[in-house]
Amino acid sequence: MKQTALITGAAKRIGRAIAEHLASEGWNLALHYHSSEKAAKHLQDELQKLYPEQTFILFQSNLQNPFAVEKLIPEVIREFDSLDMLINNASAFEEGLITETAFDLLDRMMMVNFRAPFLLIRDFARLSGKGQIINMVDTRITRNEPNYAAYSISKKALWGITKMAAIEFAPDIRVNAIAPGATLPPEDKPEQYLWQIAEKIPMKKAGGLEPIIKSLDYILSNEHLTGQLLFCDGGENLGTNP
Repeated sequence: MKQTALITGAAKRIGRAIAEHLASEGWNLALHYHSSEKAAKHLQDELQKLYPEQTFILFQSNLQNPFAVEKLIPEVIREFDSLDMLINNASAFEEGLITETAFDLLDRMMMVNFRAPFLLIRDFARLSGKGQIINMVDTRITRNEPNYAAYSISKKALWGITKMAAIEFAPDIRVNAIAPGATLPPEDKPEQYLWQIAEKIPMKKAGGLEPIIKSLDYILSNEHLTGQLLFCDGGENLGTNP
């Protein structure tokens, strides 16, 4: 029987790469999206054509709405009968110093990046009872730079719940996190923006998507790994070069 994974924010960027990789490894996929319906449908069609014996179902949900979030895991299990892995990938990323952060910005970052994953983690444990959870955090959690204050604190909180859940759910559910660094430029920034950041890190290059996929594979293959954070950031978490 094929295993099933739910990927939030699966239609684009990192989520899409994860979906394509897991599909190639034989997984059935619950592909979550919010507003990227066209991209999500294109991905679904592409995967179904490549892997006709597997199942790929789209699930639309607004992660800023807690009532919608609480329906997501039950809906996935209703469609697939079981759920073996949750990947909290969907993320909101907006700039702002603490003094520039309005309540709406703080609420949006915390809801999408922390509270929604918290609820999904809770419901996965309640309704699946076994398997694994992988949370996508950010190398920024090691620093206290205030330029993305609300975003950074939400990702710090996501790393915190990763460790708590690993303790509470063991041994039946493994819970780990991946922290990318300079992977892809923000959607509103050019490619050059990414390379300017990458020049300051120890490896002096953007990692792209491959280090994330390799980190995912390592977590999946290591059955004794839980409560851990894999940095795939070219050493950015160590500090920038002088």
